[in-house]
Order: sequence, then C-alpha cells, then structure tokens
Amino acid sequence: MLMKLWGLFLGFGRSTLLGYGGGPSIIPLYEHEVVENFKWLSKDEFGQALAFSNALPGPIATKLAAYVGYRVAGWGGALIALGAVVLPTALLMIALVFMMSKLQNNQVIKGMIRGIQPVIFVMMAMLAYEYAKYVFEPSTGVVNYVPFLIAVGFFIMVQYMGISVIWGILAALVAGALFLR
Repeated sequence: MLMKLWGLFLGFGRSTLLGYGGGPSIIPLYEHEVVENFKWLSKDEFGQALAFSNALPGPIATKLAAYVGYRVAGWGGALIALGAVVLPTALLMIALVFMMSKLQNNQVIKGMIRGIQPVIFVMMAMLAYEYAKYVFEPSTGVVNYVPFLIAVGFFIMVQYMGISVIWGILAALVAGALFLR
C-alpha cells in the first residue's frame, strides 16, 4: 500500500511540476502516468474518468487526481494524489511571486514564456485529438452520430448563441441519457 501511495505522489507530482499552462495541458501527462507508466487505468477508463471529471465544477487536475487516487488506494490515495497536485504548485507559486516581482521586465523571461506557448498549444491539441478518437468511436445505428451532434450543438450554443456552458453541459447529459445508453 505504501508503494501505491508513493507512486500516486510521484506520478501526479511529476506531471504537475512538468505541466505548464493549466489543467487541460496537464491531462496528457496524467494520462501517460496513469495509463502507460503505472497502468492504474486502461485508456478507456481514463477517458471515462476525464469525461466525468469535466462534467463536474472545479479544476480538472484536482478532480482527476482525486478520482484516480481513490481508485488506486481509497481515500488515502485520493488525499495523496490531491496533495501531489496542489502542494508543489502552491509552493512554486509563492516562490514565483517573489522572483517575478524582481524579473518582470527581463527580456529573457519574456522570451521563455513566449517560447513555451506553442508547446502548450500542441499539448492541448494532442489532448483534443486523443479525446476525440475516444468520444467519436464508431458504433452502429443512429447513436453513431449523436456524440458529433452533441459536440456541434454545444459549440454553437456556447460560441455563437452566448448560452452558458452550464446549460450546454446539462443538455449534453440529457442527450446522453436519452440516446447513448
């Protein structure tokens, strides 16, 4: 059990420290640790956990870590995984505030930030691509088109009609309950 807890702390801590750009950009790193490195979940199970975590309010990284931690080692695992996600970044943020106040006009730092932005874009695009393969997995019948219609409907509602994301999520939950059983 101690090795599982250490693995949770190591896997989520390492991913969190290497992730740059917020929760969505960290997901591919979490997936690597959870699915490929430690083999706690299959790719499908991770995809389901990601979908479930996205449906709940709050930061994706903490929800996903708590879920995986709980699956691996119960409540203790959930707490360790959450600690691995929150503590390192909280401590780094405190240190960063002091550093950035002194280096805010440094051109090297500005260049480093601009240089990492394309990498974050690619990481998020890779996540979207991998997740799209899972979401739009071929099936038979009318159900084959429902996930695509939900995605298009959500995009139009939020992007062009200005409807709150909350209503789009609720509509997707209803559509899934009715058509994707």
